[in-house]
Amino acid sequence: MLNHIVVMGRLVQDPELRSTPSGVNLSRFTIACERDFGSRENGDRQTDFIDCVAWRQTGEFINRFFQKGRMIVVSGRLQSRKWQDRDGNNRTSWEIQVDNAYFGDSKRDSDNQGNYGQSSYGNAGQSYGGSGNYGGYDAPRQNTSASPVNDGFAELDDDGDLPF
Repeated sequence: MLNHIVVMGRLVQDPELRSTPSGVNLSRFTIACERDFGSRENGDRQTDFIDCVAWRQTGEFINRFFQKGRMIVVSGRLQSRKWQDRDGNNRTSWEIQVDNAYFGDSKRDSDNQGNYGQSSYGNAGQSYGGSGNYGGYDAPRQNTSASPVNDGFAELDDDGDLPF
């Protein structure tokens, strides 16, 4: 069986970091994900609000680097949770158990929008997940200047012997 889900959206509120009685950290948050299509009547798009839970280092990472309004991409598995409300009615909640989290925007994008708070970090493409490290990947930067970039590579004058 395969249970894998990837969702991209904006955080509805700041993530909430908690600890279990045994000391395991977890972060709960909700993602607002706009649908790709609009309604037939007026073309307005509906938004889905998706609950997420991230455990241990992944939860700590999300709590540290993401704030309300920040674009986030999460991957994990969809899981149901059964519970009873105050009136004794049986309820079911669906949430994503987050395995990996990625920045969905860059620091520059978040600074231009001005709604993410003072501490926005990272570049698009950075992630954290079960691998045990904080990503460390910097997205390739575009060369916008007229001068060539010295990146350790040299331009080939004759590439006639190359197989591609």
